[in-house]
Amino acid sequence: MTAPPADPNDLAFAIDLARRAGATTLALFQSRSLQVDYKGDGSPVTAADLAAETFIRKRLADVHPGDGIVGEEHGEQDTATGRTWVVDPIDGTKAFTKGVPLYATLIAMIDEHGPAIGVIHLPGLGETVAAGRGLGATWNGEPCRVSDHVGVDGAYVMTSGFSYWPDDALDAVLTSPAVLRTWGDAYGYALVATGRAEAMIDPLANPWDIAPISIIIPEAGGTFSGFDGHTGPDTWQRGSGMATNGSVHAELLGLWGAG
Repeated sequence: MTAPPADPNDLAFAIDLARRAGATTLALFQSRSLQVDYKGDGSPVTAADLAAETFIRKRLADVHPGDGIVGEEHGEQDTATGRTWVVDPIDGTKAFTKGVPLYATLIAMIDEHGPAIGVIHLPGLGETVAAGRGLGATWNGEPCRVSDHVGVDGAYVMTSGFSYWPDDALDAVLTSPAVLRTWGDAYGYALVATGRAEAMIDPLANPWDIAPISIIIPEAGGTFSGFDGHTGPDTWQRGSGMATNGSVHAELLGLWGAG
């Protein structure tokens, strides 16, 4: 059975929420007073991360009480409605702490059918890429779509870094005719959704990193799967992400034997 379209009001709410939360991060972006702390896994966290997620959670509690929340900084709140919001206040905190404007505020909403709403907001660039199930994808309010590039030859393939790649998979891409770039984190996925690149690959990813991507890319006409090629409404929970314009997907997977 085909899942029903998302509510346009939920999409509009999520876009506004991401933009408003993103605005709170700009107050500390490129600030000399920014203090960087480190979590148990060694990843950085700042006051901007914490303030943005606190803002998001309060707004959700006010507007959608009973909905669940999964966030990078403040854990999980159970749902009483069957809907869960998945949030990452700053995707790309390392970039943020270095003053690089490619970080993003990410918001997704998951319902009983799977991913329904996804937003990538890039505060430092003033860009927002968003989608609702059955509603299509937009870039700053205008419809957007993946590129029509065919074949790996000359395809722009993004990744957040090389350290998480299996050696054989990385070697396969490096020796292919693809153009490998590290315009990573959510920015790489935004490039794919808007036709400026052909693929973004994260061999290792957290749910909040890719939940919005799992609806944005299909609504933009592309293909989203795990690094192993797995597809389905639970793909955002399986620890990796791969987004493409669709036409290069199988060929890329085949490079490391996952196709």
